[in-house]
Amino acid sequence: MDFWIVASLAAALFQTVRFMLQKHLAQATLSAAGATFARFVYSAPLAVLALGLCLLAGAQLSAPGMSFWVYGAFGGAAQITATVCTVLLFGRRNFAVGITFIKVEVLMTALVGLVLLGDVLSQLGLIAILIGVTGVLILSGPVERTGALWRRLLSPSAALGLFAGALFGVSAVCYRGASLEVAADAPLLRALVTLAAVTTLQTLGMALWLSIREPREIARVMAAWRTAGWIGLTSMAGSFSWFTAFTLQNAAYVKAVGQVELIFAILASVLFFREKITLREWLGMALLSGSIFALVLWL
Repeated sequence: MDFWIVASLAAALFQTVRFMLQKHLAQATLSAAGATFARFVYSAPLAVLALGLCLLAGAQLSAPGMSFWVYGAFGGAAQITATVCTVLLFGRRNFAVGITFIKVEVLMTALVGLVLLGDVLSQLGLIAILIGVTGVLILSGPVERTGALWRRLLSPSAALGLFAGALFGVSAVCYRGASLEVAADAPLLRALVTLAAVTTLQTLGMALWLSIREPREIARVMAAWRTAGWIGLTSMAGSFSWFTAFTLQNAAYVKAVGQVELIFAILASVLFFREKITLREWLGMALLSGSIFALVLWL
């Protein structure tokens, strides 16, 4: 099995654990921006420390060029904005339509990758991705059926979902572009450099935003360090795995394999919350698993 596939699976697993921790952190009465800030402020120092230890150990690295910082800044901003759009969806009554659009993120990633980096999908790879997207849509549940179809497709929820999905695609492709700009032979080192730079930029940007809009939220995030610290650790591990995979493979393929996160989440709900798996969920997991196995065999 190629290493980028292992990295993608690891990223999905770490991300599932992080979401479970964030669910617990929500009880600390943090705002959406505060919870997002916690993810970065506790992971950035760890990433910088890991990079510093690598350099002290003798890793050879030259200063990244301007393209690296442009890709990193745009990718970080796109990820934060996409997260905000997703949070806004949950405040809407008919957010199911928007969530459905977010679930086609992998297709957005393929399109953005083609435009920005010239990444092209093979025919077999595209078929596997479409099968996986079908499985994800089934897992997402039925779209709300109230109102005319055109109103649902043109609703604010749909717009937010489509915008979030596109921005998540932009962030993935930009992170791949940034990693490819790092002048280092080792993929892990290139991923670590990108991770340290991006999370630092995101931390500084969100700290500035919170200091202006929600000045008390920073103190609340720091007070929740016992849980938020673990979120930072799992976030760093997950992001490092994502960035490593992006360094080695087309971002659309990475995101396609990473959709196994939904299966991890369902298994977690069964094991931890004793919930039953429905026939629809079994069908969705079967299609998604088949898509991932196809990518593993065909690429």
